[in-house]
Amino acid sequence: MDISKITTPTLLLDKTTCINNIKQMAEKAKINNVIFRPHFKTHQSLPIAKWFKKFGVKKIAVSSLQMADYFVHDNWKDITLAFPVNIREIDHLNELSEEIQLNITVENNESVKFLKENLKYPVGFFIKIDTGYNRTGIISDNLDLIDQILNETKNSELLNFAGFLTHAGHTYHAKSKKEINHIFNTSIEQLNVLKQRYKNTYPELILSYGDTPSCSLVGDFMGINEIRPGNFVFYDYMQFKLGSCDFDQIAVCMACPVVAIHKERNEIIIHGGAVHFSKEFIENSENKIFGQIVLLDKNGWHKADNNAYLTKLSQEHGTIKATQDFINTIKIGDLIGVIPVHSCLTANLMKGYLTTDNEWIDHFSGSK
Repeated sequence: MDISKITTPTLLLDKTTCINNIKQMAEKAKINNVIFRPHFKTHQSLPIAKWFKKFGVKKIAVSSLQMADYFVHDNWKDITLAFPVNIREIDHLNELSEEIQLNITVENNESVKFLKENLKYPVGFFIKIDTGYNRTGIISDNLDLIDQILNETKNSELLNFAGFLTHAGHTYHAKSKKEINHIFNTSIEQLNVLKQRYKNTYPELILSYGDTPSCSLVGDFMGINEIRPGNFVFYDYMQFKLGSCDFDQIAVCMACPVVAIHKERNEIIIHGGAVHFSKEFIENSENKIFGQIVLLDKNGWHKADNNAYLTKLSQEHGTIKATQDFINTIKIGDLIGVIPVHSCLTANLMKGYLTTDNEWIDHFSGSK
């Protein structure tokens, strides 16, 4: 990798590591006999999507209809919109559902009634279940609402019940692998109760489950039919701290130019701020941490001083706290590598990747 040509914040991608991550999750799904429907909101890239095809992946999840359009252009024909349906997008939804097998997610009867009146082509629908994340979805024991939705769609020729879907995002806030396993187990118990209740009426219903910490650590998916992890394709510093991955499984790193050094404050200033990393962080006893500092070389990156972290962001500036010994090795104009706390948001902001083989890889732009 020729880092001498990098002049501005650049998201680096280790292609070999990324492909290994895909291979490992695909093999895990196959061993467990579950559908592997990776969530593409992490990488949002047609070239990276092709790497999934090499491992037999044919079904994907996305977070918007615009993103679905982007992947349809590369012949992805079975797509789940893993975000509550936005009825204001009905025209776009009808366009896509005419062309592909589109699955949507619902969590209220108002949306279902609107869809019944305005859909033009068949779609599959999942009922989104909140198993403890408390972001969105129906609480699993709210059987009245679930029954209302299923009764409303029972005789519909265009709304086809696919099953129950959840994202156990509270695993990202877990303090240990044991807690992640507990969240997984309690989430699966809730979904399986629903499956037992409705399987006689809907024998083909599936349980769709998605979050990278669980899917990375759990060995037995216990009745789940489909997994939808996304972050695993890159992993990041948060996943490393959670125990979801080893450090050498992290496939992305930000390369940022050093623009100032303040030895009196043990700080290095880089060009790389909130518009590059986002302001998501984790905390240690002393600081907010937006990333782990690594050293760059022609092969990629390797660990630096374990006490060097990106600790503050403004719009374009990033502040690194480090030891004097580490700071003494850095000069103005150097490139510093930062393992981001959250690779999904970083990739979304950066809109492209430079691989360690000097290949530029495009990213979904966000437009239709």
